[in-house]
Amino acid sequence: MSVRDRLLALFVVVCWGLNFPATAIALQHFPPFLMGSLRFALIAVPTLLLVPRPKVPLRWLLGTGLGLGVLQFGFLYVGMAAGMPSGLASLVLQASAPFTVIIAAVALRERLSGRQVAGILVAVGGLAVIAFHRAQYASLLPVILTLCAALGWAIGNICSRQAGAPSPFRLTLWMSVVPPIPLLIMSLIFEGPARIGQTMITVITPEAVPAVFGLLYIVLIATLIGYGLWNGLLARHPSSEVAPFSMLVPIVGVASSWLAFGEQVGPVVIIAGLAVIGGVLWASRKGRLRGVPDPVPAATALGSEHGRLLSRGLPAVRAVHPESVDGPSGGRTGPAATD
Repeated sequence: MSVRDRLLALFVVVCWGLNFPATAIALQHFPPFLMGSLRFALIAVPTLLLVPRPKVPLRWLLGTGLGLGVLQFGFLYVGMAAGMPSGLASLVLQASAPFTVIIAAVALRERLSGRQVAGILVAVGGLAVIAFHRAQYASLLPVILTLCAALGWAIGNICSRQAGAPSPFRLTLWMSVVPPIPLLIMSLIFEGPARIGQTMITVITPEAVPAVFGLLYIVLIATLIGYGLWNGLLARHPSSEVAPFSMLVPIVGVASSWLAFGEQVGPVVIIAGLAVIGGVLWASRKGRLRGVPDPVPAATALGSEHGRLLSRGLPAVRAVHPESVDGPSGGRTGPAATD
């Protein structure tokens, strides 16, 4: 990988890491379900008008949108609104990696190597320490909600991998068509028409400006620019060279949250977080079973995110469809599914 492409990869890491404090700022004005609906609607409308639908089975397109969009960001935003610090959220979302591997092993009968099992156990152990430590000093509910977000991300990874999209970025755009309506319905049920109306009426007030810029950052920078560059890197280089860079996202997320909000992360959480990242990275390293294809990241879709993903260096999930597939986060071969 050239110096230029390494710098581009680091730029994407920064874009995705800053996504977490941007999300926290946006949630200061927008209720979580409404924010999720708006976030995807801003991408879905131009996508429907300008981007041809990818040639993938409808069920996998819907599954990708529900997993990566509705479940991942629905739970993540609710968890952060309930008190999950943005820096800690960037660490706990790493649980999507072992979740993806476990689901692939159970649902698709994908065999795990000893290295993968060891890496998963280390990562899960780190997450357990974070959850236990959090429960001693604050509510455990935000951690559980964020873990549910990681599980949703993992489900989206599998669906995206199975989709077999020839153009991963097009699948990333089209999966955004799925979440707006389900998230809006949940907003109407749990947040209520009155709160939605008040949020939209006051969106042009000076107090709402930081939240609006936070939302625009999520859509334009973290999603469109971040995933666009990431998919380009995956098209030019093996995923095994590109994916490990995503392990740096939590570092940027924690550091930027500390600078923006003064969030303190104790040594126990730091050590446990490093265990999570190290376990995921160890599970993704070469040394796989003979005959198993190279890892192909799946989309961490929009946002986080994260993220997310098999794009975090997880082993590829073998497709059951004959078509060639690329996940939303990219990959030159094979199908897949972060803020």
